Amino acid sequence: MDETQSAPKPGSRSESREEIERRILDCAERVFAERGFGGATMQLIADQAELPKANLHYYFESKEKLYRQVVERIFTIWLEAADSFETSASPEVALSRYIARKMELSRTHRYGSKVWANEVMQGAPIIQDYLEVTLRDWTETRIELIERWIAAGLVRPVEPRWLLYMIWATTQHYADFAHQIETLNGGRALSDAQWRAATETVCGIILRGIGLQPEGAGA
Repeated sequence: MDETQSAPKPGSRSESREEIERRILDCAERVFAERGFGGATMQLIADQAELPKANLHYYFESKEKLYRQVVERIFTIWLEAADSFETSASPEVALSRYIARKMELSRTHRYGSKVWANEVMQGAPIIQDYLEVTLRDWTETRIELIERWIAAGLVRPVEPRWLLYMIWATTQHYADFAHQIETLNGGRALSDAQWRAATETVCGIILRGIGLQPEGAGA
């Protein structure tokens, strides 16, 4: 289709608007991860999504708005994962589930993680408001929870902030440095068994370091 043709109205194609937007966001996430915001172009994203550029602009009128939507989707997914850190759960259950969910996200959303990492390394020009409000609020509530666990003698005394940073750094390594991991794995992606082993290892090291047994682990 020529780019000069008008964009289709929602519902006029076999794909719904939601399906097309999801396809665009999936492709944009990968392009932004591989090229960065500056190197990505709307034409490249349109090509990846197999859409005319005019159609892409029909759904997202600018690269800035598309990038913002990509980041918002990533952050929403991460907040949903953060819900696995149940404030009412025991330390073993809360941390085991949270670490496992973070590892799974590194497997299923590796490009999203890279977009986030690149953005933060550039000083977070687009998502600073997320860092200052939503992420800060979530982090502070979890710090308070860990401090209560420490006060109750449930975990060894640690600085909660450093514990959270360690979890983020370790789990997100599997997404941000996926190519390095695959190269050291004989050029192959980690198998299901390797992902399970990696998750169990990360969880076991972190939890045992603060005096806990991972959820489901033996004595």
